[in-house]
Amino acid sequence: MDTNELKFLFKLLGCENYRSSLSGNLFKSFKGKNTICQTLGDRDIIDYSREIATVKILPPGQALLKLDAAEIPIEDKELKILENVGKASGKVAPSKIKSSLKAAQKEEILQNLSSRGLIETEIKIKKTKAEVWLTERGIEFLRDDFVPKKGANPTLSLDLLNNYLRFLRKTLPNKSEPVSIPTKSNVSDEEILQIIQKLDKELGTRNYLPIFYLREKLQPPLSRDELDKALYRLQADDKIELSTLQEASPYTSEQIQSGIEQNVGGPIFFISIE
Repeated sequence: MDTNELKFLFKLLGCENYRSSLSGNLFKSFKGKNTICQTLGDRDIIDYSREIATVKILPPGQALLKLDAAEIPIEDKELKILENVGKASGKVAPSKIKSSLKAAQKEEILQNLSSRGLIETEIKIKKTKAEVWLTERGIEFLRDDFVPKKGANPTLSLDLLNNYLRFLRKTLPNKSEPVSIPTKSNVSDEEILQIIQKLDKELGTRNYLPIFYLREKLQPPLSRDELDKALYRLQADDKIELSTLQEASPYTSEQIQSGIEQNVGGPIFFISIE
């Protein structure tokens, strides 16, 4: 995570419900804030207000326009919008599509046409009155997984550090409440094996389950070390096979860090049932 992305997140932590207007003074000094939003949004750390930026007619839409009026399976107002999209030589902004409908009604029709495969839509951050907010995954990342790296993170102002400290105090368990720490006996090795099989089937990972999915499921109740030892036991019993990560580009840095570090070679990252 680069300097601007981290500062952007820490500023957001100072907002009520971790939500803010994107066009307000809070983010006025950020250059390329739309790019920051898209990058963090792709990682599901934040989300933001979106709108249809451009549309383009697809071959099924063009074919529909050639049907007799009695055979066309869409409403008249939808047909008029589709006809106007079809008149454009390529992509066209919704504002350029002639219609007496209000912008919100037009966008709803465009979404319907897109869901039917008649047009292609390009979705971007709203140009006006856009909002940005921290997702549940973003809260989990900042609370549980974020680790500052020497030389990689900026010197943060006291205001930004205060935002982060208040966030941690609010989201971490209350110290006055007793917290039970589950032990390894809560989850047996056989149960872990069944969970691996179930996750592989649900996620369609074809007997090549990335370890971070298992951590999300079992930490807690297990600690990271307990789960690592359980995986080594299953491997020793020839129940599973553990393999290293060769190509890192499809995964985020947080997902890669979920692997089991080794003295030699890349981290253990995939689990396969023997």
